[in-house]
Amino acid sequence: MSKREPIKTTKEAIISYWAKHQDECGLSVDWAEAGERCWRCGCERSLDRCHIIPDSLGGKDEPENLVLLCKRCHADGPNVADPEIMWDWIRAYGVSFYDTFWGCEGMREYKFIYGYKFRSALRYILDHSENELDERKMQEYISKEIKSLADRSSVHFGQNYWNTATYAGNLRMIIKSLAEKQGINIKEIDKELQQNKSSWWLEAF
Repeated sequence: MSKREPIKTTKEAIISYWAKHQDECGLSVDWAEAGERCWRCGCERSLDRCHIIPDSLGGKDEPENLVLLCKRCHADGPNVADPEIMWDWIRAYGVSFYDTFWGCEGMREYKFIYGYKFRSALRYILDHSENELDERKMQEYISKEIKSLADRSSVHFGQNYWNTATYAGNLRMIIKSLAEKQGINIKEIDKELQQNKSSWWLEAF
């Protein structure tokens, strides 16, 4: 197996090319910050130059065949010969605000695991609380809980970030703690909100 040549196209050349060929509207990053922030997640990270058509499939070292992604998104990206698919994927994950992407992914993972949205659980607690609770007090409690999560969650060896399952687990701990404080059994919330939950694999077809 021959050794692949290092990518020679500069990040500046990649940004300059795509700023003329892709509208930044709907992307997770503005072109003005495309050299510091990942084009998929919009987070400020060290960026890899990533082939759109893989080198192994004949992809060239040219600006039109490269995008800038963080290592985490690079590992998740498509590796196919159709050049449109990379941009389909990047645009599908577009978020409106910087540094919110992985939190949103954690919210989505929570819904996948538990069958209802994190916000739906908060609404249930507001509506069924045995103690006095309004949105302001609830937000203050959640903010306090978020600050304590570092003591109750960790990262896998070799990673420096919470994965989506850890994000979802953190959200679950917040819901359980808040529900208990307000005199609500978490099982009641699950029973009420999981009524239409189906097997995930059925929804894939």
